[in-house]
Amino acid sequence: MFGIELTPEHPVDEVVDLGVRAEAEGYDTVFVSSHYNNRDPFAVLARLASETETVRLGPGVVNPYERHPVTLASQTATVADQSGGRAVFGIGPGDPSTLTNLGLEDERGLRSVLEAFKVAQRLWDGERVSHDGTFTCEDAGLNFDVPGDVPVYVGGEGPHMCRMAGKHADGLLFNGSHPDDLAWARDQVEQGVADRPDERGDFDLAAYASVSVAEEREAAREAARPPVAFITAGAAPPVLERHGIDAERASDIGAKISAGEFSAAFELVTSAMVDAFCMAGTVEEVGERMARVEEHADSLVVGSPLGPDLEAAITLAAAAHDR
Repeated sequence: MFGIELTPEHPVDEVVDLGVRAEAEGYDTVFVSSHYNNRDPFAVLARLASETETVRLGPGVVNPYERHPVTLASQTATVADQSGGRAVFGIGPGDPSTLTNLGLEDERGLRSVLEAFKVAQRLWDGERVSHDGTFTCEDAGLNFDVPGDVPVYVGGEGPHMCRMAGKHADGLLFNGSHPDDLAWARDQVEQGVADRPDERGDFDLAAYASVSVAEEREAAREAARPPVAFITAGAAPPVLERHGIDAERASDIGAKISAGEFSAAFELVTSAMVDAFCMAGTVEEVGERMARVEEHADSLVVGSPLGPDLEAAITLAAAAHDR
């Protein structure tokens, strides 16, 4: 997979145009990110389903707390229906900074993610499902057939989530842009893959990488500040330690994001954070980092911010990957 994440902080028409451009540039999968404070990802996916021809389409990633998992299954099935079987399902424990705004930060966990996509798979297979666990449903079912297979990608970074994905899902969207992080992720998922039933097929470890690429190096690195702030705020202590990043400063960034003080949060981002959590620079620099990451990952998804000029960045990131 060579995919791209689009963030609907921009008007829907603009995001759809970017998705169409990505297909033309050779990306094979388009994920649309899901945060309550941005536009709805499924509104964008519905448009992309009718305006693209070959790319797989899905949320990247939804969580099972803001919306009922059965509803998520139905929404993703609708994308499959509209696109002729091109849906992919990205699901994870959610972004802690934004879930704090909804009082849901304590709901995050592995079991809820696993139960949500297992129920979704049964619904897509045409079953009627009753479930009593981290959520409940009673004799739930879809009133339409779901075309094609819907691959499930777990979005996660912790060791248990990585191992669970290796055993139960089709792939892992690992939020990482540094080869050291992907090497660590490979070790974790292999432990899960060791217990993976043969009938589940091959497993895809995808680097869900923050990328900022531009003709000018400093412009690319400056554009990386906002997503790096979010990544740093959500990074686990061992990840921060791996890259020598001050945990207290990371906590301060998270607090400012939760308070809506975004500019202040972005100003706290250091050069070391950009190096750790983003592929930022020229086409040559980003291409070299992609190659190092793909020594450990099977696939690559190019994520926010893409670059200071979104349209140009889609083309430049594809060129970096071609290198």
